[in-house]
Amino acid sequence: MNINTQILFFLSALGVFNSIVLSFYFLFFKQNKNKSDLFLGLLLLSLSVRIGKSVFFNFNHQLSKTYLQIGLSACFFIGPLLYFYVRSILQNLNYSFAKYSLLLAFTTISVLGFLFPYKVYAETWKGIIYYSINIQWFVFIVLSIYEARQVFKKLATNRNQISYHETWILSVIFGVSAIWLSYTLARYTSYISGSLTFSFSFYISFLLLFYVKNKTLIVTNKEKYLNKIEDKVVKEIQEQIDVLFETRKIYTNPDLTLSLLAKELNIRPQLLSQFINDNLNKSFAQFINEYRIDEAKRLLKESNQFKIDAVGFESGFNSSSTFYSTFKKITGTTPSNFQKE
Repeated sequence: MNINTQILFFLSALGVFNSIVLSFYFLFFKQNKNKSDLFLGLLLLSLSVRIGKSVFFNFNHQLSKTYLQIGLSACFFIGPLLYFYVRSILQNLNYSFAKYSLLLAFTTISVLGFLFPYKVYAETWKGIIYYSINIQWFVFIVLSIYEARQVFKKLATNRNQISYHETWILSVIFGVSAIWLSYTLARYTSYISGSLTFSFSFYISFLLLFYVKNKTLIVTNKEKYLNKIEDKVVKEIQEQIDVLFETRKIYTNPDLTLSLLAKELNIRPQLLSQFINDNLNKSFAQFINEYRIDEAKRLLKESNQFKIDAVGFESGFNSSSTFYSTFKKITGTTPSNFQKE
């Protein structure tokens, strides 16, 4: 390998290596994982397998046919995983449907690979199977863009209102679309272009996310509250919270933070913070604890099977002492006296 080839290999493999590391982080090591993290981890892993196949084959044409088949098979999951990731971020996904869809995709590509292995039917894989996978990939990109249409609308009309999580959505969609386009045009450019595009998109996305996150952190409290939230928006936020808390009782999660709640509501953390502090005149802890105490009161009224400490944990408190002190502060009495009364 001459120096130019080495540099090309390094640049094209760099994104693959970092993507594998990041996929393992989202799949196995990230704390407080949610469903969107799992979809993102699987998406990055699928992209890594597909791009890795391109990198190694470009520099070693004697690469095992089995790995070539695995690399192309991974393409079959990129589109669906992108679509499910976007919908999960936007809180618009039926997880059972996603699970069975991915299982069906895995079964389909496995049976296809068993009946028509690449080493025997190479031309079939290079032809109809390759083009079918690319079409399926493109269809899911279009569906993902449609699901995120409000985010794209915000990008066009008021990009300053785009949240950190919405930036994630845009970065992933643009990155996956760029990789698809690179492979589609590879016959007119270079086979390695998809790998280079992946590395480029990977790092551009993280630079963008870093910029957005830091821009968010720079906003001061003074700046936040100079501009009051419109009454219409206040009402919408309260309605969203009422629906979320009534249907999922997310406040019973002892690890709930303002950022996590904002993500569930699909609004900026700064907007939620201003709503709670400025419009409700409460701290986040006070706001959540009031819901937890209401839940504890309901449990104390409806059933005697729970011990007092268990009621606290069921309501979302992570310690008995915090539950007792908060309960007395809000209600003026202790949990045991409340139950007796």
